[in-house]
Amino acid sequence: MRKIDELLEKYGESHQNEINKRIHWICVPAIMFSLVGMLMCVPFPNYSILFNLATLVLMFSLGYYLRLSIPLSIGLIFIILTLLLGNFYLKQFVEGKELGYIWISFVIFIIAWIGQFYGHKVEGKKPSFLEDLQFLLIGPAWLLHFIYVKLGLNY
Repeated sequence: MRKIDELLEKYGESHQNEINKRIHWICVPAIMFSLVGMLMCVPFPNYSILFNLATLVLMFSLGYYLRLSIPLSIGLIFIILTLLLGNFYLKQFVEGKELGYIWISFVIFIIAWIGQFYGHKVEGKKPSFLEDLQFLLIGPAWLLHFIYVKLGLNY
């Protein structure tokens, strides 16, 4: 069995409840979006939309995904670009307004994590990442693999 299949199967063991699954479809992307937003706020030399702490972290993440599955990595490239562009435009929209961009990202992050933990309470199982931190990266791939299966694409 491939490593990606093992990881997705293991991750799926604590995500059987339909309510928990639905919560993850909302909260995992929200966490990703907000994390990218917070990372984009960290001062970085020669900051630009393509060169900031968020892109650095996302590139390391992409390297991890490439080791597991090239097809999933291709899908994740589009997700990464969407996260970066979405955050870039949100940051431009909020600039100069009272409610700071980092606070919007922080609030989304906290609310999404509360949702995740509520989903696991309903599930009756603790989140996978409490056993192994790499499952923080498997969550997005787990969701994407369902899209691939539905489209009949190999992952």
